Amino acid sequence: MTGLRVVVAEDDVLLREGIASLLAREGLEVLGQAGDAAELLKLARATKPDLVVADVRMPPTHTTEGLQAAREIRAELPGTGVLVLSAYADVDQAMELLAGGRSIGYLLKSRITDVQEFLSAVERIAAGGSVIDPGLVSELVTARRRDDPLAVLSTREREVLAQMAEGQSNSGIARRLWITEGTVEKHVRAVLAKLKLPETDDHHRRVLAVLTFLEAR
Repeated sequence: MTGLRVVVAEDDVLLREGIASLLAREGLEVLGQAGDAAELLKLARATKPDLVVADVRMPPTHTTEGLQAAREIRAELPGTGVLVLSAYADVDQAMELLAGGRSIGYLLKSRITDVQEFLSAVERIAAGGSVIDPGLVSELVTARRRDDPLAVLSTREREVLAQMAEGQSNSGIARRLWITEGTVEKHVRAVLAKLKLPETDDHHRRVLAVLTFLEAR
């Protein structure tokens, strides 16, 4: 990730400085910091960063200013990756972000305490992947609904889909589930076929699969 250009937006000064310092130590170029959504938008438009790390709730109302700013940045700068941080798990926010395509992430702030996991998420987003907080994924995996569209999937296929939701590649899923990469590929193909997803590029179909997974909470 050395040389990756990033902007950090968070109204908590200590947390913002901590994230910026962590990313800088890993070789990323921190272009600037913002304490509110307006400042974030101004900074992003001026610097056109590779990645924006932003809090969902920012001044003045502390509701979804950061999320709204992230949407504007994606619309104006589609090549910029976005990682939003939230103190609370909000499925609708996660789904909305993931629908934005590549280089999107939604993590709980508590995840930042696991430095390596946080940096791994940043790296996956920078590489074009989508990352959903594992805690949110775990919560959704256990949820069931009578009209669950995932009912057609086997237990193993659900596990593979949960890993896809976390942004794992096929090789990453294989390591986590202790199966071969070839087996993962078969499960992924089965998931996409059973969910009757349209024939598009593989990455987009994986995103659609994850959206189906999230909607089945």
